[in-house]
Amino acid sequence: MAKETSPKTGAQPGFDFSKLLGQYKIPGVDFSAIMEREKKNIEALTKANKVAFEGWQALLKKQAEIFQETMTEVMSHAKKQDAIKVRADVAKEGFEKALGNMKHLAEMATKSQSEAYEIVRKRVAENMEELRNMAKGK
Repeated sequence: MAKETSPKTGAQPGFDFSKLLGQYKIPGVDFSAIMEREKKNIEALTKANKVAFEGWQALLKKQAEIFQETMTEVMSHAKKQDAIKVRADVAKEGFEKALGNMKHLAEMATKSQSEAYEIVRKRVAENMEELRNMAKGK
């Protein structure tokens, strides 16, 4: 019977990859440091993905709110008897509001992407520093 894998990590329960690598002694190679670095890389990517996902969720929620508000306004104006008279004003207001909403949505997307990018950028910088320190023998 095969061992089950963990849905979270994909690893077999009780299996420690660092112990397996630790059996092989290669001069100048610290397997535990490599494993720790890779663990931090995965954590940074997970965090960046979470930030990006939450940002897109907020963006979609805002788009749905905007659509609902717009449809409510359109329906209320359509019911008015003097709708023909105010169509130009309604169209102008709708256009201005759409531009404002587009700007707001673009800012939300940019913020989310920037936050996710910053997490990954920071981890890459940490990796470079760790590699420099390993090369210096620290």
